[in-house]
Amino acid sequence: MRFLVLLCLVLVSSPVFSQGTDSTVIDFERMDPVLISGSLDAENIKNYKILKRRVVKTMPYAKMAAFRIRAMEDKLATIKSNKDRKKYIKQCEKAIKAMYTEQLKNLTKGEGQVLMKLLHRETGKTSWQILKNYRGTTEAIFWQAFGSFWGHDLKEEFDPIVDYQIENIIKVERLE
Repeated sequence: MRFLVLLCLVLVSSPVFSQGTDSTVIDFERMDPVLISGSLDAENIKNYKILKRRVVKTMPYAKMAAFRIRAMEDKLATIKSNKDRKKYIKQCEKAIKAMYTEQLKNLTKGEGQVLMKLLHRETGKTSWQILKNYRGTTEAIFWQAFGSFWGHDLKEEFDPIVDYQIENIIKVERLE
């Protein structure tokens, strides 16, 4: 529904954004992102501010995780032995836990859900896929069950259409 509203707005306002009298091309890359909402009542504004706070708080963790995963995958590509690969993964996990466990323990449920979406956005992999690749299927199943008890889904993906507000916050706050 929101997509149709956005499409109608673009089609109706295309003469406003045109670059000349003969052209109706809209240059979306040069336009600033705008919050599009069904209505701007107090509840929607409050929810948007809460989401913004969550995104701003968790984006650095998602970026760090994406960087660490890329670095780890590059290093793993050079390691031939399965034993050495497992040893390296354990070392990486231990270092990350030592650095970030206390900070991540203090995340709220909502911040955790946003972090999982941002992790998928930054890495292209869901939390489930990351756990399965590096810790195994059994442990991924355990954490999925544990997460579902608290209302989390490790297989949740970031969709820029559905999660347009998160994408907007990232662009406006220049968190990329």
